[in-house]
Amino acid sequence: MKQKIRTPYFEIGIKNYIYGDEVLRFAKHADRISEKYDIDIMIIVPYTEIRTVSENTNRIIVIAPYMDTLRPGRGIADVLPEAVKAAGAKGVVVNHCERPMPLAQIKRTIDRANELELLTFACADTIAEAKAIANLHPDIINPEPTELIGSGTVSDMAYVEQVTRAIKEISPDIIVEQAAGISTGQQVYDFIFAGAEATGAASGIFLSNDSDSMLDEMVRSVRKAHNDLQKAKEQMHENHI
Repeated sequence: MKQKIRTPYFEIGIKNYIYGDEVLRFAKHADRISEKYDIDIMIIVPYTEIRTVSENTNRIIVIAPYMDTLRPGRGIADVLPEAVKAAGAKGVVVNHCERPMPLAQIKRTIDRANELELLTFACADTIAEAKAIANLHPDIINPEPTELIGSGTVSDMAYVEQVTRAIKEISPDIIVEQAAGISTGQQVYDFIFAGAEATGAASGIFLSNDSDSMLDEMVRSVRKAHNDLQKAKEQMHENHI
């Protein structure tokens, strides 16, 4: 059975900002933050640290940054899906702008992940690409204009609303994350309060002055925005009675 993830959740991209023992230390911190605010945290972990992080944390959802579609046997230096799962990953990133895939490969990767009950976290650049990928039914789509990734500038709300609507019209069950350019807790709050099902950050955390504190600020903002949004909905309901 695939890993369940509650929305709104927060996603962390480790990339290569940290490595070795620092990955485990930070993952344990994220585990505590997830419990502190009762918010699910997905963390994209380097291959070399997947098993260590998976075996030493309790709440965070570990996913791999990529996998190939080969099967057990030959293929030195390829990333075997079965090995990713055996190491403890609950899912895999598909088509990140730093590891782009043609549409046919995206489909093969999603199909292989589904065979192994791994979550698929698919990235898209344009609205057209998001719609094409939505037709392949990944579990999550993160539509990020490539030029905004790591820029500190977030997608405008018109883009967020348009791309979310386009994806949901094709497949309402796909979770839509909005994360490009996130670098502050206020940006996190704004996206979640606007109705985004998830958000996340990489450079916004690891290039900050204090990555531990920034993670706390961002996940706290997810919780606050979610609570405030629920209160606003309840108030609207009461006003219409």
